[in-house]
Amino acid sequence: MILSRPLVGWLYVSPLMLVLIPFFVLPILVVLVASVFETDGFGGLIPTFTLANYATVLTSGLTFNLYLETVQFTVLTWFFTLLLGFFIAYFLVFHVRNPLLAIGLFLICTVPFWTSNIIRMISWIPLLGKEGLINSALIKTHVVAQPLDVLLFSSLAVVIAYVHQLTIFMIVPIFNSMARIDKRTIEAARDAGASRFDIVRLIVLPLSKTGIALGSIFVVSIVMGDFFVVKVMSGGGSASVVGAFYEDIGVLQYPTAAASATVLTIIVSLLVVAILRTVDVRRELTR
Repeated sequence: MILSRPLVGWLYVSPLMLVLIPFFVLPILVVLVASVFETDGFGGLIPTFTLANYATVLTSGLTFNLYLETVQFTVLTWFFTLLLGFFIAYFLVFHVRNPLLAIGLFLICTVPFWTSNIIRMISWIPLLGKEGLINSALIKTHVVAQPLDVLLFSSLAVVIAYVHQLTIFMIVPIFNSMARIDKRTIEAARDAGASRFDIVRLIVLPLSKTGIALGSIFVVSIVMGDFFVVKVMSGGGSASVVGAFYEDIGVLQYPTAAASATVLTIIVSLLVVAILRTVDVRRELTR
């Protein structure tokens, strides 16, 4: 029996649909439905359509401040992870001549990520604390007279923890994009008198935009959807959007939490779409 082309296509994607529908589509639909229901105040949902939950979320000054703080963490983390990820990948691809050595150094970059995020985050406390290694070194070298409070339980600590955890998500896609650049192009530019800065700006950077876009999507979506790092590393001094509707869930305000989750999902989706507008990922990956 010869199957039609559309039917063959559906058969190819059916295993993916069997995973996406119960584990992705249905949970999102449940959240959407809960966001337009009323609550009885005790964790129960009243099936009465209302947009009051969205009005509460969108008109709250606290919500605006939380989004502003979350965006600040996201932008700072994205900037520093991009800076580190780009130059680490550049070094591994263009300055390490032995491919096996480059792969070995790349694997070394992944070693800290063999442990859990919690362990890697908590490991910063002995370094950044008032009696930690950094403060002790600064005091002994007479750089400061008193321990710096800003190093731990602050916004700086949150950004440091995020950068530590997420830089690998920038290195991997950028490394993959740079590894596909024809080295003869670099040699031709160098022979034509181009400086190293011009090579990076005019050749390496444009040809690495796919990796930068993918890495940016990973970093932005993870930071926007996280609250644990903010809660622990800020010592409660900072908060996030996810932390806010986590608190709503704790007090059984499920519709408000669902509305907050829906708004955040839309914002993150728009950010991802904006990033993807800068590069045709499908075409770049198949070239």
